[in-house]
Amino acid sequence: MKTLFKLFLVLAFITFYQCKDENKSVEKKTLTLKNKKVKKEVIKAWDSLNSNNTEAFLTEFGNQNSETKVLIKTDFGDIKIRLYDDVPIHRANFIFLTKIKYFNTTVFYRIAKNFVIQGGNSDEMYTQRERRKYGNYLLKPEFRKNRKHKYGALAAARQWDHNPNKLSSPFEFYIVQKKSGAHHLDNEHTVFGEVISGFSTMEKISKVAVGVDEWPIDDVKMTVEIID
Repeated sequence: MKTLFKLFLVLAFITFYQCKDENKSVEKKTLTLKNKKVKKEVIKAWDSLNSNNTEAFLTEFGNQNSETKVLIKTDFGDIKIRLYDDVPIHRANFIFLTKIKYFNTTVFYRIAKNFVIQGGNSDEMYTQRERRKYGNYLLKPEFRKNRKHKYGALAAARQWDHNPNKLSSPFEFYIVQKKSGAHHLDNEHTVFGEVISGFSTMEKISKVAVGVDEWPIDDVKMTVEIID
């Protein structure tokens, strides 16, 4: 009987230490998990364009997106535009805005008779939200001797006051509708494309009724898509 009792004590002792070791092992695993640092991958948005990286972003975007032809669609018809390769930042910017569908909530908001039709803005919430999203960045001028304000020229609008470096608005553009051109604007605004078809549409738009501020009485809406 004593022998059996001793044997029982030995077995109990061994079982106790095995359980204790197992508990230590579990504790160690738990501590290891608690102390382990979980690395979260930071994913940078592809459209991280802002006022601090404008030129670098658009240069790279332009390298990866070589399209040069877009179609402006309106209720009056279509206008086909060719963008110039030798003004790479302005070209890339227009393609970028087209691809994110920025222009599709904008209008031709200024019709200056026998001068220009100007668009790229509206009172739509989406339009204003997109402008705020990218920080209202500006573009450095890309003046070229062979890029003039001829009839059908596409150029970037800009602020004249407090803008000594003639920085372009990235969002707003105009098309020269005056047959003899608007050459007093050469080297004042960057010309970055031209109309290659749809001149009759441009002429129709130029004839809409406008208020004293040259804003059309009825909105001239547009959508823009890439065709080549």
